[in-house]
Order: sequence, then structure tokens, then C-alpha cells
Amino acid sequence: MVELKTDTSIEAMYEAGQVVGRALTAVQKAAAVGVSLLELDEVARGVLREAGASSPFLGYRPSFASTPFPAVICASVNDAIVHGIPTDYRLRDGDLVSIDCGAQLGGWAGDSAISFTVGRPRPADVRLIETAEQALAAGIAAAVVGNRIGDIAHAIGTVCRGGGYGIMDDFGGHGIGRRMHEDPPVPNEGRPGRGLALRHGMVLAIEPMLIAGGTDEYHAAPDGWTLKTNDGSRAAHTEHTVAITDAGPRVLTAR
Repeated sequence: MVELKTDTSIEAMYEAGQVVGRALTAVQKAAAVGVSLLELDEVARGVLREAGASSPFLGYRPSFASTPFPAVICASVNDAIVHGIPTDYRLRDGDLVSIDCGAQLGGWAGDSAISFTVGRPRPADVRLIETAEQALAAGIAAAVVGNRIGDIAHAIGTVCRGGGYGIMDDFGGHGIGRRMHEDPPVPNEGRPGRGLALRHGMVLAIEPMLIAGGTDEYHAAPDGWTLKTNDGSRAAHTEHTVAITDAGPRVLTAR
């Protein structure tokens, strides 16, 4: 069931989204060669604490997970696409890092992700990240009243496939509100004009995930959480929480 949010609720979700934005900005600023993923998680925890927010990631255990998630960010490096668990791994020159973060504030959730490089970037990684950001922008532009979920999916998929990149079939965006994951699912590829009609008050987490090698195949790492590319190629992940309004899409996690 899809819950339509009131304008007041969207304002409250904006406050949660801004906490997420601040956390991601702080994490990216702290990320440098020699810094561990656990240290980045501590940076995000500090931002959440300061805002009086909690983490919808910490302790989260969906049906596919054998253990609860132990951190407030997902930190996915190089061939890890999403859901990377922060460890004592220390960042190296040229690493491609994707950070996903959420916040729960005043009973409402925000969710967003960024990808960036540490140290000297590889040109191929720069192009991959830029394409992920373009795919996100295209998905947001399609998130207008009167369109359908398939229009968002088609916009994202067109950019991703046009760049020669792979897309995970089983993972994509989602509704968001009082809980981090709500209906409806928002695929990263689809047919325009199909699916649920977009209405004022719907709030969606739109999140392209790109595989550099061009294949769609991935696997779960032994930790049961991290999803990695089968071909060892790098991946990028971008995400914003977006409200569908009569005035157009409103990005609630804008940084």
C-alpha cells in the first residue's frame, strides 16, 4: 500500500533528509587515503547524534540477511555495488567509494547515496560516477505527477544502458516515509507508461546502481550483505529521496 504524504509530512521528511545530506557531506570530506571505513561510519554517527536522529540502517534485518546490519552507513568499495559493511579496511589511492546513509527524525526517514573517488581518480571511474549522477537526474526529472513508475525506470535505464553499464535486476529504489523501505518498488529499468501512476504526496528513494563491466551479474559476499560484481569491475551508486508534488519533484536529501 502506498501512503500519500501531506505537505506537512513532506516538510518533516525534508528535515530528516537534510540530516542525511550533512552526514554524506561529512563522510566524503573525511574520506582520504589511510582512513578506515569504520572511521567514516563514526563520522556519520556523529552527525546523526548531533541532529538527534537515529539510523534506520543500524540493526536492520530484511529477509535476505542472515544478520542485522551493524553500521549507520553502507560503505561499498570498488567492485562492491551496495550494502558494504564498514570494516577496518583503509582507503587506498584510486579507490571508488559508494556511501549510502539514512536518518530517522521525528518519525520520518531519509535515504541517500553518493559515489566518489579517493586520491587520484581513474578516468573510467569518473565517467562511471558521472553517468550514475546523470541517471539519477534523469529519474528525478521523470518523477512528476501524471507520469508512472515505469517512466522513472525507463529514464534511469536509458542513461545506464546508453553508457554501456550493467544494472542489477533485483535491486532498485523504493517508497519511503515512516519506514525506510515502503511501497512502491522503483526499478532502474523499465517500460515508459507502465506501472503505478505518480501522485502528489508520493515520496520515493530513487537510486541507480551501475556496473562498469556492462553485465548485470552480481553475487553476495561471505558477510551476507555486500553485493559485488561478478566480473570484478567497479560499480557506482547514487540516490536521493524525492517527493512527488504538483509543483514538480522535490529532492529532500539535496546536499
